[in-house]
This record gives sequence, structure tokens and C-alpha cells, in this order.
Amino acid sequence: MTDPHSSSLGDYMQDLVLNTGDVDEFLNELVRFSVQALSNDQDILCGITLLRHRRAGTVASSSAEAQKTDEIQYKYGAGPCLRASREQTVIYVADMRTEKRWPEYTPVMVKEGILSSLAIPFDLEGETKAAMNLYSREPNYFEGSMRDIVQAHVRQTSKAFRLAVLVAERTERANDLAHALESRTTIDLAVGIVMGQNRCTQDEAFEILKSASSTRNIKLRDLAAQLVTSSGGESARTHFE
Repeated sequence: MTDPHSSSLGDYMQDLVLNTGDVDEFLNELVRFSVQALSNDQDILCGITLLRHRRAGTVASSSAEAQKTDEIQYKYGAGPCLRASREQTVIYVADMRTEKRWPEYTPVMVKEGILSSLAIPFDLEGETKAAMNLYSREPNYFEGSMRDIVQAHVRQTSKAFRLAVLVAERTERANDLAHALESRTTIDLAVGIVMGQNRCTQDEAFEILKSASSTRNIKLRDLAAQLVTSSGGESARTHFE
């Protein structure tokens, strides 16, 4: 088992954020890495529950079995990972066979062969809440130092999780800005074409485009793009490309 207290974990997480294409890819790689790092002699299952706008879902899992195990809780609307996400507290189930907090949920887990679990919340910002869910077929698997190691692991990976979300948000905003700039450039080109065709001012040409957009029930940028293309021009590119 890899010790998450190792200084290399922080470097690995930073590289993971920088080298993955999006948050989904980051989370799936995080789950894969966590299973490798936290498994001892026994295999464990790992999933990440995301809670947003009162809706819960598994956004990454180590296997189809891990996904199914998470979804059992969603079916009953209660369980360790849901409570950990909602209350932002660590929830440990030492033995599903004797656990009394979720009388409908735990017998199903026992039937599935899952005997212990540990759910630890990520330290995120804003309304979004999440937790890492670990499951074992052995009772008392996450006892003592093992639990401490897992908690330290989630604390460190929380920083990378927050960074991945921040990078994704900024990338999305940058893409939105690029799209807006491209749309603006296309509209400017179309205005120039209308000015040449109608021998009118820039303001008059823009009003002609707006009126045509409204009459045809088509977005202004789409109408502008059609006009530029039909006039023999290519898709507009911003000066930043």
C-alpha cells in the first residue's frame, strides 16, 4: 500500500490535474490511483459520489461493481456515502452484518458481499459536495491506521480536486470568450458586406441584419455566418488564433 503522506503524492496530483483533459478524466484517474494506493492484501472498490442541487450520482468508479455498489445507496436514499457528502463528515461501517443505521441498505450490501466501508468527504468550495467511497469484502478493513491513511489521502487529493474544477471552469469561460469573439468577428464581417451591398452606414447595416434575424427567427450570429459564407468568405477567425 502506498503511503499517501509521501511527498510524491502532491506532485502526482498536480501532474494529474495538468495532464488530464477534463474533470471526468481527472476523477477516473484519481479513483484508479486511489485503489492502487490504498489497497493492501485485499482488493477494494472505490467510487466518488457528487451531490449537487440535492441530486446524487457517482461521477467516477474503479469498476462496474463499484458503480453498482454506490447506486444501491441512491436507490434507498440513505447510506454512508450520502451521509458523508451531505454532512461533510467521515462515515465508517466496520461490519455491515451488525450495522444498524441503515436497516434496508445494509442487508443488500451483505448479499452483494460487501462487509465494510469508509466514506470520506472532499473539502470542496461552493454548493457542490462530494465524498470518496471505499468498500471491502472484509469486515473491519478500514480500522486504525488504515483509516488515518485514507483520510490523509482524501485531504491531499481534495486540493487537486478543487484545482481541477477551477481549471475546468476557467477553460469553459475561455472557450465562451473565444466563441463570443468569433461571433463578434463574424457579425462585423456581415455588417461590412451589407454596407457594401446597400451603400449604407454601419449602424444601418447592423439594423438590417437585426431585422432579418428577427423576421427569419434565426440567431444574429448564425445569420451573419450564412451571409459571410454565401458571399464567398470563410468562417471568421479572431486575431487571437
